[in-house]
Amino acid sequence: MSAKARFLKKLQEQPSHRGSYDTKYAADIAEFQRRTVQLQDDMATWLTDTGVSIESIPVSVVELLAGGTAFNVQGIVLGYENRKVKFTPVFMYGQGVTGCVEVSLYVDGSVTPLYRLFMRSGEDVNWTWSSARSPTGRRGFCEDVFFDMIVDLLP
Repeated sequence: MSAKARFLKKLQEQPSHRGSYDTKYAADIAEFQRRTVQLQDDMATWLTDTGVSIESIPVSVVELLAGGTAFNVQGIVLGYENRKVKFTPVFMYGQGVTGCVEVSLYVDGSVTPLYRLFMRSGEDVNWTWSSARSPTGRRGFCEDVFFDMIVDLLP
């Protein structure tokens, strides 16, 4: 699609996005909640017969850019022996995305941030990710990337 066609398409969509800020915010929250549930479903499928446990946890996210409103989003905990990798929703708006999930390793009371997953808004609906140490250069998230992310679950 050409730049002009994308511009015209976005221009035509404007009236549908002119609702109240609360309505767009509520739609974004619902999408973030839906996408984290789908993310857990994908992980559960990928982890079949691995011995890695998976559970959801409620996470309260406070969105300062929307007046300090709090809402719940599902977090995900993967466990193997005494190690855990947690996928914790941390914010909704920022860094050009609508939804961010931090991926951290928990071992013996120590927490190590590993990655961040980003739920994009606009045309790119796929999850992307970056290293917690080097947040630039986001790449697409897929099953192979997922297993690279959780390899530290294994002692």
